[in-house]
Amino acid sequence: MSMSILLPTNLQQCPSPSFSPSTPLLSPSPSTAFSFVGTSRRCLRLVTCCVSSVQSSVANGSAPAAVIVERDQIRLGLPSKGRMAADSVDLLKDCQLFVKQVNPRQYVAQIPQLPNTEVWFQRPKDIVRKLLSGDLDLGIVGLDTVCEYGQENEDLIIVHEALNFGDCHLSIAIPNYGIFENINSLKELADMPQWSEERPLRVATGFTYLGPKFMEENGIKHVTFSTADGALEAAPAMGIADAILDLVSSGTTLKENNLKEIEGGVVLESQAALVASRRALTDRKGALKTVHEILERLEAHLKADGQFTVVANMRGNNAQEVAERVLSQPSLSGLQGPTISPVYCTQNGKVSIDYYAIVICVPKKALYESVKQLRAVGGSGVLVSPLTYIFDVDTPRWGQLLRNLNL
Repeated sequence: MSMSILLPTNLQQCPSPSFSPSTPLLSPSPSTAFSFVGTSRRCLRLVTCCVSSVQSSVANGSAPAAVIVERDQIRLGLPSKGRMAADSVDLLKDCQLFVKQVNPRQYVAQIPQLPNTEVWFQRPKDIVRKLLSGDLDLGIVGLDTVCEYGQENEDLIIVHEALNFGDCHLSIAIPNYGIFENINSLKELADMPQWSEERPLRVATGFTYLGPKFMEENGIKHVTFSTADGALEAAPAMGIADAILDLVSSGTTLKENNLKEIEGGVVLESQAALVASRRALTDRKGALKTVHEILERLEAHLKADGQFTVVANMRGNNAQEVAERVLSQPSLSGLQGPTISPVYCTQNGKVSIDYYAIVICVPKKALYESVKQLRAVGGSGVLVSPLTYIFDVDTPRWGQLLRNLNL
């Protein structure tokens, strides 16, 4: 049985070791064993050389070129741990796409509703990296991770930028005491006389691409970045850094550590997004069709999220009269206008129309006000039910995706 190993393009360019087919690799004789050890050392040097080549290219900011490998399955990457992982699975479930994982320790799962799709659980940054390398075709990940590790690579294409979870923003924060007490904007921070080439502003962050890029775009020269993960909020108090650049959700952690955000210091607004490999969508069989179905389900669910159907009966002489009464109220216009239809009753053996049924769609925040307005114009028997899906004629982002792919 033969086994082939797929290597990145820069490994494929490494020279292959030469083995003599006439000399067995394993032999009981000491001389052959010594020859095998020597060959092993040569192989080790070769692999070390090739790995060094990959590490050098990554350090220089260039990832190995993606290779589209022939396979039948479309690969979807999901976060493997944390809140993003649970929210991603829940969102797919709400779209009637059920992720079936045989064992919670396994990193691969299936979606029965998409029989040609595999789910791979990965760290968020690895999802982006594997989209670029061709090992994944689709992924759900935060926009901050896409921007930090994708570094504006043209092969990454954002299919849906707002999945309604994982909301946060990447922001600069400084101490609210000492020399920073009266500093409230990025401009004031940059203009502080303390910073020079010998003593630059020190920023602790895990975003070593977005951070320097943001400072350069804002003309801030005397600044250095130190790589850090975890509890960045402690860095200024420990004297390790003057400021931090980190993700902020509620801001509570910053306040508890005597830190504050500043005007103009927000680098990026972020939430979960559906991302794809451009090359996979154009070259991999079935990938575009799968994305279309996922996108339709997502758009229908997200559009219906927080919307309610309100049904009421109203007396009237005709539909036009009822419509005028309903539309006189500011909260009763619905998505495209109210649906009004006759309610047929029997009186003394004859069919008559005394009532009209009104059906409207209203957002959750306007629900009670809408019910009050319906009652005010004669509505009765009001029924309310949450909406699950709203399917349009076509999903707006589908057309946008096709245009981005030049299709």
